[in-house]
Amino acid sequence: MALPPPDPKFDLRGVSAEVNCLHFSCNAHKPCPSLLFSGSSSGQIHVWNLSTRRAEAVLNGHGGRSVVWIHTLSDRDRIMSQGRDLQICTWNLAEGRNEVMGSIPVDNLGFCKCSLLNTERCLLAMPGTESSQVQVMDMESKKIISSMPSTADGAWGMAMCMKLWQPKSGSSPMLFVGYEDGSIALWNVLEHRLVSRHIFHKEPVMSLDFDCDNARGVCGSSENILNVWSLDEQQDLKTYKTQELVNPGISDVIIRRDKKILATAGWDYRIRIFGWKKVKPLAVLQYHSAIVHCVSFSDHIIPEERLLAAGSKDQRISLWSIYSQT
Repeated sequence: MALPPPDPKFDLRGVSAEVNCLHFSCNAHKPCPSLLFSGSSSGQIHVWNLSTRRAEAVLNGHGGRSVVWIHTLSDRDRIMSQGRDLQICTWNLAEGRNEVMGSIPVDNLGFCKCSLLNTERCLLAMPGTESSQVQVMDMESKKIISSMPSTADGAWGMAMCMKLWQPKSGSSPMLFVGYEDGSIALWNVLEHRLVSRHIFHKEPVMSLDFDCDNARGVCGSSENILNVWSLDEQQDLKTYKTQELVNPGISDVIIRRDKKILATAGWDYRIRIFGWKKVKPLAVLQYHSAIVHCVSFSDHIIPEERLLAAGSKDQRISLWSIYSQT
């Protein structure tokens, strides 16, 4: 007999607005508490201390417009945030500061969140000037090094989500982009070239994630379908498995760092957990009273401390400790 799903380990309240995005910072080089950054529809960024379960700081830099994406840079003292005010801000949080060090203008008020790749060079994929266009910026020079053009007839629609990643071969960085027509395209960043494209949904692709170790990815839409896909040796996108869900609507998908489990954020107020290897349903987590907008796994190295965070329209953030030993 299957065990009942667990309750949250704890929750975080006090945002007073919809929680749109989450990002952990746990593996610091010096002894310091684990942090969780949250972005809200009121334009605020909360910096949560997970030891005290309280907000250490509240940042305001997007003029009251929704914050849709947050990511740390080289360390937790510098973060980037993307807002609906058409700005991508870089923050300096060192020694208790909360200063905006600079900002990058965004020309398109679409739904597409940025994607950051911080390997040999720090690259930022961001929305372009047209709704279906995406660009990649070198963060050191602040120059656009690549632009993935829009289709001439606009048949793909808006760029909805993206994932920047580096192949093991050390060749050009690659970029997955999910579009309004339900397709995902793979782009070669340095060659500005479309490598492959496949339609996975009848509705816009709302979110995607990719496991570069196993060359498999996952995407969700407003449908009641979770699509898992693979990338073959010729870099062609192919359907790997389709998992039907009870209720429609997936806001966010994320694969845990150890490639063992997958989490989805549902329009039906639920968080779903799947085994990543066989895409087997493992648990349905129920806590929120409104749409779950985002999910994020902690970057803890110690398995016992692994956490899953979920943010919702109900203005709460739930923290879960699940399948830590798998």
